[in-house]
Amino acid sequence: MNDSSVTYTTLGSTGLDVSELCLGTMNFGSAEPWMLNDEDESRRILERALDLGINFFDTANAYSNGESERILGDAVDSARRDELVLASKVYFDMHDGPNGSGLSKKHIIDQCHATLDRLGVDYLDLYQIHRWDDDTPIEETLDALTYLVDEGLVRYIGASTMANWKFQKALYTADIEGYERFVSMQPEYNAVDRHEEANLLPVCEMEGVGVIPWSPLAGGFLAGKYERGDDLAEGRASTDEYTANRFSDENWAVLDEVRAIADAKGATPAQVSLAWLCQQDVVDAPIIGPRTMDQLEENVGALDVDLTDEECARIEAPKQPQWPVEGKD
Repeated sequence: MNDSSVTYTTLGSTGLDVSELCLGTMNFGSAEPWMLNDEDESRRILERALDLGINFFDTANAYSNGESERILGDAVDSARRDELVLASKVYFDMHDGPNGSGLSKKHIIDQCHATLDRLGVDYLDLYQIHRWDDDTPIEETLDALTYLVDEGLVRYIGASTMANWKFQKALYTADIEGYERFVSMQPEYNAVDRHEEANLLPVCEMEGVGVIPWSPLAGGFLAGKYERGDDLAEGRASTDEYTANRFSDENWAVLDEVRAIADAKGATPAQVSLAWLCQQDVVDAPIIGPRTMDQLEENVGALDVDLTDEECARIEAPKQPQWPVEGKD
């Protein structure tokens, strides 16, 4: 199965073996012009990821309104199902009208069944809440997720992107009331987006929660996709204000260091950026989102790049302020 250097780790404090890179499938679909609209090529990338040893795949019901899940399901080799870790998410709008979104018991259970149908599998390894729902008590959400675990439809539950206090409330509620506990968190985290060092990451480290960061290359910025002075008339930054707002002086300074280190090591900026993220103690498996076969191969090559403490410090130095993370100097 594995003809590369892909290695495995356990997710947080569980015994679940996951590859040290998770392949995200948000790019597989047709909802946005920057997505990979070629379904055959999406399937080839997924199959190549399996050959390279990646066993961890992340999707969501809202990605192209279920299209991403279907594409992933079509590419999954059922003979390897016991080796694979399939993860999906629930929260965002799936249809107009009442009960089309959120984290009510009805929406979670209905959407889990729909996700399983699109993936063509009997169970999910990891089912995650895509966001916090202010309109639904966390007890109801945890009750629904616990029900899915008890029914054998879900093995583990996880969460994504929320305030520190909300995540702690969910963990402590699960402990006190006997619900299933979140075992993983998907935060935005990369060398230029480090705000979670003062929010979710200390909680995850303290509670033994696995960390699977999204946007590990900052929308292509840390891959060296853009240059100072680009008019940004093409690509994702042309339509995505969030991506365009990454072009600050501090972030360019980080990229300068990434590029210099990459040149010295005979690596690419993307590989150095991913290597920095993989070497953070709190991180288990960054979620990569390749749109081409070359990008997939390049991303996997990051696992062969070792950075010294001095090189990591150079990458981190331009960002201010730098918030302390408990347990790190």
